[in-house]
Amino acid sequence: MRTERKPGWWGKAYAFINHKECEYFPCHPTDDPDNFNCLFCYCPLYALKDACGGNFVYDVNGIKDCSHCSVPHKKENYGYITGKFDEIMEITRR
Repeated sequence: MRTERKPGWWGKAYAFINHKECEYFPCHPTDDPDNFNCLFCYCPLYALKDACGGNFVYDVNGIKDCSHCSVPHKKENYGYITGKFDEIMEITRR
């Protein structure tokens, strides 16, 4: 039987924060509030525009609306988000 190997950050306290005491919790609809990750409250992927990988739309004023996106709030997406940091840094260099 093959066992799935978890990434090194899996289960670490630095990779997950659940802040139920926050007056905005949850900031997006969720069926699983106990596993709602607040670590990336302000999503670092916003700057990637269309390449963020999230569920977003642009409003009539061209503003990115991420209110239906749960990518930064899923515990298992910590690696996905931190894996995009090089792309985010490239944007800041321009």
